[in-house]
Amino acid sequence: MKHVIMLYFIAAATLFSSCAKQDSEHRLITVKNSLDLPRAFETIEISKSDIQLHTGERFEDFSIQDVATKAILTSQFVDEDQDGTADVLLFQPELNPNSEKQFELVKVDGGVEVDSTVYCYSRFVPERTDDYTWENNKVAFRTYGPVAQKMVEDSLPGGTLSSGIDAWLKKVEYSIIDNWYAKNDKDPGYYHIDHGEGLDNFHVGSSRGVGGSAVKVDTSYYISKNFTDYKTITTGPIRTSFILKYADWDANEKTISEEKHISLDYGNNFSRFEIHVDGTDELSVGLTLHDNKGEITQNVDQGWIAYWESEYFDSELGTAIVAPKGVMTASEYYVTSMKDRSNLYAQLNVDNNKVVYYAGFAWKESKQYPTKASWEKYIQEFSEKLNTPLEVSIQ
Repeated sequence: MKHVIMLYFIAAATLFSSCAKQDSEHRLITVKNSLDLPRAFETIEISKSDIQLHTGERFEDFSIQDVATKAILTSQFVDEDQDGTADVLLFQPELNPNSEKQFELVKVDGGVEVDSTVYCYSRFVPERTDDYTWENNKVAFRTYGPVAQKMVEDSLPGGTLSSGIDAWLKKVEYSIIDNWYAKNDKDPGYYHIDHGEGLDNFHVGSSRGVGGSAVKVDTSYYISKNFTDYKTITTGPIRTSFILKYADWDANEKTISEEKHISLDYGNNFSRFEIHVDGTDELSVGLTLHDNKGEITQNVDQGWIAYWESEYFDSELGTAIVAPKGVMTASEYYVTSMKDRSNLYAQLNVDNNKVVYYAGFAWKESKQYPTKASWEKYIQEFSEKLNTPLEVSIQ
């Protein structure tokens, strides 16, 4: 028996099939929820190495079936090591409080009809300088590449020098990235105006935006420049993931090497950041304070910080950072006269050159978490589930 650790929370979509072919050997997956909370937004990973395949069997031929209802769940295969074959199968169960369910790996005759709508999507965007942008059905983000950096350094218009994380405030479930960029290309400034789907009015500048990283030395924070290279790992109905590489950068004579592995799952307001870093044993990650008029919440013991702006362009906006238990060691409400450098920071412990955290936001107009109380309730439950993952055993 093995335990597969939950990555983060997702809404599950299910399809029904009467065509599941039962193998002589049943491969049962038991998922147990030990919390007094329903678990409706959680991604389970089944590794290929967890399954004993027989001669002639292909991992990619399997689907996930609910044993009780016979429903075939939406799933996604991911080739994490990019060798041309799938390594991981993702699926999304729904469980009541203090309950468990059984699922089975099955082969389905004729295949399974799935919703082809693109929800979890990311790509490099050379037509808008060189952004990298990602989204799911709840939120969207972007950050900036080397061409945008060089334009600023060469005093050319239209560049952006920032390793901060931008928030695109969408209020529709379908993908908006390609549409917004295409229309902005024809009508510059298009996505800065809400045409019914949301808009990009979130100012990043050199701030940390929503979860950008920094290194603190003494009382000062040091930051990298733009990403230098990228690799898209997967897009699909459940997850999009990619890697951003950065040139080595200086933090008061400390050389910092940094690579960001970022993923975003369906139904989730938080991106997962796995930072591979050399040169420091502590990483700072921040939330921009904009005009410093918002309300801060620092809950280090529970591993999260939040910022709520109740006067954000005639609306309201909440941002947050959440870390697994024991990773967040301190936080700082850092205000400076330097343009865009005021941030609410979380200090995170780097273990074996790696640190994991989650960063995201909620915009009132999306009607997801329209109040500070509802946003912080979501954060609190997210943190509780993160620290009490679903127990998964495979037989």
